[in-house]
Amino acid sequence: MEKIASKTLAITATKARLLGLDAVHTAASGHIGGSLSAIDAITTLYFGVMNVDPKDPKNPDRDRFVLSKGHCTPALYPVLALRGFFPIEDLKLFRSIKGHYSGHAEMRHVAGVDMSTGSLGQGISAAVGMALGGKLNKKDYRVYAVLGDGEIAEGQVWEAAMSAAKYGLDNLCAVVDVNGLQIDGATKDVMPSEPLDKKFEAFNWNVIKVDGHDYDALLKAFEDAKACKGKPTAVLMKTTKGKGVSFMENQAGWHGKAPNDEQYEQAKAELEAKLAELEGK
Repeated sequence: MEKIASKTLAITATKARLLGLDAVHTAASGHIGGSLSAIDAITTLYFGVMNVDPKDPKNPDRDRFVLSKGHCTPALYPVLALRGFFPIEDLKLFRSIKGHYSGHAEMRHVAGVDMSTGSLGQGISAAVGMALGGKLNKKDYRVYAVLGDGEIAEGQVWEAAMSAAKYGLDNLCAVVDVNGLQIDGATKDVMPSEPLDKKFEAFNWNVIKVDGHDYDALLKAFEDAKACKGKPTAVLMKTTKGKGVSFMENQAGWHGKAPNDEQYEQAKAELEAKLAELEGK
């Protein structure tokens, strides 16, 4: 893939934030906080890193993406729509009985979704299976999985980590969204997981720590992950829950709550102002 400018990624991610916000507000339901923290990484992957073709979403040689924190579809679906997998207008059907764009990632009806997810911990296990399949079939594709730092408390995550290391899955990259918050509060209070870097290293993973809102740093992290041979890579990205919307930032209460009309207008105005700034308007 041709090198993409960080400004272009920032513009795309801001558009995705607006679309995700609109989808959650329209549905009056959805997980907006953790979606806003992960959206920069997902945008970077789909527009600057992954080998995918919206016109051929099931190509067996494509790179795979698994949203292990499967409730954060307000991040994934807008990015897929902007990438061209389905019409942007379809996002109006998010969590609607009239459509198939459910609150958790759904692969049967949503073009571009490689794995249905929602039960935390299971996505990374599926990603390990995909990566192992690629090795056994001598394929060159890579597998990326985004996890939440609250999800890390699931024992299945560490079973998957052991398996990935055993089979030397250097075609696997786990991206952990370290925003420090989960539904019940701060992760350090609910179930402390730090030091995550030392834990993944102990499981024989290559570890890269990065600012999850720095596009150049993310691009380099994914480049370095691809260059690592013999072991899987964990990209631990420090992020801000609710990133981009002032009153949502670092607030655990915005884990799974839709904004009311007044909050929606304020959030929309902030994101539109950011977009105008980026586009030089």
